[in-house]
Amino acid sequence: MHILVTNDDGIDSEGLRVLARAMTEHGDVTVVAPHTENSGAGAAIGALHLIEPEVHPADIEGIDTAWKVTGTPALCALFARMGAFGDIDMIVSGINPGANVGRAVYHSGTVGAAITGRIGGIPGVAVSQTVPGFGVMGQGWEEAIVGQKWQAAADVASKVVGGLIASPPHDSYVINLNVPDLDVSDMKGWRYTEVGLVPPRAIQTVDLAPHPTTDGAFKVEMEWGDAVDLPLDVDAGAVMHDYVSVSYLSPITAVTPHGDAGVVAALDDLLR
Repeated sequence: MHILVTNDDGIDSEGLRVLARAMTEHGDVTVVAPHTENSGAGAAIGALHLIEPEVHPADIEGIDTAWKVTGTPALCALFARMGAFGDIDMIVSGINPGANVGRAVYHSGTVGAAITGRIGGIPGVAVSQTVPGFGVMGQGWEEAIVGQKWQAAADVASKVVGGLIASPPHDSYVINLNVPDLDVSDMKGWRYTEVGLVPPRAIQTVDLAPHPTTDGAFKVEMEWGDAVDLPLDVDAGAVMHDYVSVSYLSPITAVTPHGDAGVVAALDDLLR
């Protein structure tokens, strides 16, 4: 088993390093992560002709092979699925400080890396952990993650990866794993969950304020609303109530069109 570990917080993230060492229990581990912060990158790979990505060696204690890439987490996964780092059997992404639940799944670089690997038939697990004091969403800045229980999230992820290796699903999968910031002994359990439609804590207002030093430009001022209590059957609700949330994310596929008479008429008029 050859596991590639990546993230969206960059090669220097403590969560990445703890997760990578936990994965060595299951096989060979190669770390390939962005050289700097890439939170919110989703599955973007960037304009390759402009960024001209480079790969440089990195040092991580307990890991034999580690690389930092001047690009996004999805680009790390893309290079991996194309064989740049050998044959990869699984991508494990994280540990992200701040849960990736509900709408955040669309924008998360942690999840985006796993989804990008799945396109090439490589299964993946995205691992995120709540940050105290900020509901269950949001990026973890330095002050917020002091005392973060990285090892607890890594232990949960290791159990999930071990179970997948022992009895793999028939199709390539992406598991979105969200873990409370608690010792394992203090977690209430785990639940299969749906991806929530209502955010547990959303941006309430966005205003443009004149920039103090640049004429004609504006600063974007955002105000966050209060956390919303959500049911246990959705990802945010489970992790808010101290359960590990396990969500299997489906591939993006076309669906049967509904109410498409206007589109049909418009295209028939243009192309007939």
